[in-house]
Amino acid sequence: MIFILSPGDGPLWLERYFSTVGNSILILRPLNITFENCPAATWCKVRRLEPCAATKEDALLENASQSNESDDTSTDQSPEPTAPLKETSFSIGLQVVFPFLLAGFGTVAAGMVLDIVQHWTVFTDVSEVFILVPALLGLKGNLEMTLASRLSTAANIGHMDTAKDMWKMIMGNLALIQVQATVVGFLASIAAVIFGWIPEGHFKLGHAVLLCASSVATAFIASLLLGLIMIGVIVASRKVGINPDNVATPIAASLGDLITLSLLAEYNDYANPLVCAVFVAMCPLWVLIARKIPSTREVLYCGWEPVIIAMAISSVGGLILDKTVTNPNFAGMAVFTPVINGVGGNLVAVQASRISTYLHMNGIPMGDPNPAPRKCPTPCTSFFGSTVNSRSARVLFLLVAPGHLVFLYTINSLRGGHTTLTPIFITFYLFAALLQVMILLYLADWMVHWMWGRGMDPDNFSIPYLTALGDLLGTGFLALCFHLRWFIGDRDTNVGN
Repeated sequence: MIFILSPGDGPLWLERYFSTVGNSILILRPLNITFENCPAATWCKVRRLEPCAATKEDALLENASQSNESDDTSTDQSPEPTAPLKETSFSIGLQVVFPFLLAGFGTVAAGMVLDIVQHWTVFTDVSEVFILVPALLGLKGNLEMTLASRLSTAANIGHMDTAKDMWKMIMGNLALIQVQATVVGFLASIAAVIFGWIPEGHFKLGHAVLLCASSVATAFIASLLLGLIMIGVIVASRKVGINPDNVATPIAASLGDLITLSLLAEYNDYANPLVCAVFVAMCPLWVLIARKIPSTREVLYCGWEPVIIAMAISSVGGLILDKTVTNPNFAGMAVFTPVINGVGGNLVAVQASRISTYLHMNGIPMGDPNPAPRKCPTPCTSFFGSTVNSRSARVLFLLVAPGHLVFLYTINSLRGGHTTLTPIFITFYLFAALLQVMILLYLADWMVHWMWGRGMDPDNFSIPYLTALGDLLGTGFLALCFHLRWFIGDRDTNVGN
């Protein structure tokens, strides 16, 4: 397959492969092949053609290009970028396992924080705060993981090779997530007020103001801190030769839950509506910055649907948490919910980011009007296929059970959760975690390709849906585990009353 691209249409790293001869002939340096009157193509819709027969004139140009290359001693020639490494199952696992464990311990810390603060006065008096928890924790999937996936893809395809391009991407994406965080934080508080008002039948203005102020402030500050961390991780990963797709999203997960929950717990005691108003008033500034960058302009105009729908899905999970965390028969929900949700969202975000990068780097046209027919994937093709994406799905799935066992042992050693880890509970918990991740990885394979075929960038659209579904499935399965455990009589003095 030969890549055909007009000069000036592609990013810097892709143009380095080409040398222009005249006005219409392109030489593909690695293969030393020339073509006349090549059709123009934009970088994101690179056309792939079978090698064609070269003319005599082409052959002469090819020989000339080879001799010129051998004699070329120019000092301003740009170095060719490093080709993507062929990843084996071992290399994928080696790169993923350490960020995965780091992310898991971050969710364990977040669970311990929630296990403690659930007894604070603000959480007992304003129980709707629990509805905010999955929605605000889901921001790492809606915003930070999406940011990490977007920047990882940009770094892998060369959009951050120069300092100018890198700073444009950084400023545009930081401004974008601040707008999204402010709006989603406000909408999450509205959802919490509505879900709290419907069962009780009466509206409490003081609770609404507290929820709004704490939600917006938490979302804004957490997104700013995590955005800066993500940018540093991605830039550092490229410098040391690590695929950012494998490390950026797990680190976002590891810090996202802990930072968000800590801010939510602390700010609830000092919630000030004026601070919320200041953050909202800054939105026009972030909009102006994000509009200047083409890649973020599109997301600013068209990327609200997945973020808002994902927030609503996570809020349903929050409603489940709100109704179970105060039930003594479900003691332990608070500490285990961030762990099972975080691990599932972490793994599916890595897979979605990898598939999206694979589609970008292989030059497959996004939204092709005449796409090649692709059958709906089955679980067998998603997990047992021969492609690199199936290989990574197997690696990620195999990390679930040992990872959760490590996290359960850590929680038990720290004496968190108000529950004893019996063999029956561990069996139920691991089955729920494996089922959650299996469903999410399968959905990721289907959803990313489906969105790509319809012209929607999976980096912006898929991860919010997948992590929100992970929150809903994780919270629901975990509640079912506690219910079944109590139903079959697996009880001890630390569970229930």
